[in-house]
Amino acid sequence: MGHTNDMILHGLDYKTGNPIIVNIKDGYIQNVSLNTEIAPINNVWVGPGLVDIQVNGFKGFDFNTYPLTEEVVRNVTKFLWQEGVTSYMPTVITNSNERIEHALEVISNFIESDEMGENLLGIHLEGPFISPEDGPRGAHNPAYVKAPDWELFQSWQERAKGHIRIITLSPEWPNSPEFIKKCVKEGVKVAIGHTAANTEQIKMAVDAGASLSTHLGNGAHLFLPRHPNYIWDQLAMDELWAGVIGDGFHLPISVLKVIYRVKQSRTILVSDVVKLAGLEPGQYTTHVGGNVVLTPDGKLHLAKEPNLLAGSVKSLRQGIETFIKEKICDLDIAWEMASMNPIRMLDKKNANILCAGSPADLVLFQLGAMGEIKVMKTIKSGKLVYER
Repeated sequence: MGHTNDMILHGLDYKTGNPIIVNIKDGYIQNVSLNTEIAPINNVWVGPGLVDIQVNGFKGFDFNTYPLTEEVVRNVTKFLWQEGVTSYMPTVITNSNERIEHALEVISNFIESDEMGENLLGIHLEGPFISPEDGPRGAHNPAYVKAPDWELFQSWQERAKGHIRIITLSPEWPNSPEFIKKCVKEGVKVAIGHTAANTEQIKMAVDAGASLSTHLGNGAHLFLPRHPNYIWDQLAMDELWAGVIGDGFHLPISVLKVIYRVKQSRTILVSDVVKLAGLEPGQYTTHVGGNVVLTPDGKLHLAKEPNLLAGSVKSLRQGIETFIKEKICDLDIAWEMASMNPIRMLDKKNANILCAGSPADLVLFQLGAMGEIKVMKTIKSGKLVYER
C-alpha cells in the first residue's frame, strides 16, 4: 500500500484523555506529543487500530463460501476499515479437505500479491480437529470433524504459504499434545476451542504449548458439571489468553466480567462475525446455520430455535461498546483488548501502540455519553483508508 506524504493528527489520547498531536512519516508514528497550543477538536479520540483475530465474513461476504474469490477478501477488508479494524485474520472453519485448501490458497495469494494484503495478519484455521460432540462442535459440520493429522496440516500450511498463524482445536483427541508441540515449533499459535476436553487433557495441551482459548464460554455443552469443567479449567490456566465475543448475546455480562477479572491483560476481544454482520434485520438462509433470524438488536439465532445462536453480527467496535456501557472496564482497557492484546498474543513486537516507532495503524473516533463509538477515520500504515 503506497504511503501518502506525512500526516499530522489531533485528538484526545484514548488512554489519558489528554489532547495530543500524532506525527506520521513513511507509514510509522514519528512522535506523539502533548497538544498545548491548538484547541483540540471536540470529542475526537485517537486509538491504535483494532485487530480482530476471528472474522468469518462481513456484509454479505463470507470466507467459507465456495468458490472463494480475492474480491471477497478485498470487500471484507474495506468494510472492516469502517469499523476501525486495521488488521484481522480471515477464519477458515471445518469443511472438506478440498474446500479448506481452496480457501487457504485464495487468502494466502491475496496476502502475498494484493496491496491490501498487509491488513491480514495471517489465517485462523478453526477446525476441523475439534470435538465431534453436539454443543462443543457448534455449527461446524460433523461430517468433516476429525482427529489432528500432522501431515494433512502440513499440506494445508504449504498451500497457505505458511500463513496459517492460529489453529483452533480440541485437545480431547489422544494425539493432541504431539500435534500441538509440532505446531508451536513451526510458529503456529494453538488455541483450545470447540472442546469437550477434561482437566488433564487441557493441562497437557497447555504444557505442550497451547496459548489461547477461542471464544471462551462458547462452543460448549448447554449443560455442564458444576465443577470441574473445561471453562473453569481454561480460566484457571494463567498461560492461556482468553478470546471472548463481546456482543452481549454469546456471553452474559456477568460472564464477560468474570473472564476479564480473571484474565486481565490476557483478555482478547474477538468479533467472530459472520457474513450477515452489517446487513438489515430479517430472515436469512446460511450455509452454516440454515434458516436464521437477525433481530433488530443484533442477535442472530436459528429460526426454529431462538435460544441457539447462529453466529455473531456485531463488530469489534461494538464489543468495546459492550464493555464500556456495562462498566466492566474503562475505555482504554477495552480498546487494548481489541488492539494491543491480540498483537501481544501473536508475539509481534512494538506494534499497535500509540507511540513513536509503531506502525501508523490508527483510528479517530467519537465517544458518546453511553459509550457509543463512532469511527471518524481509519489510518493503515500512515494512509487514510476510511473517512466517515
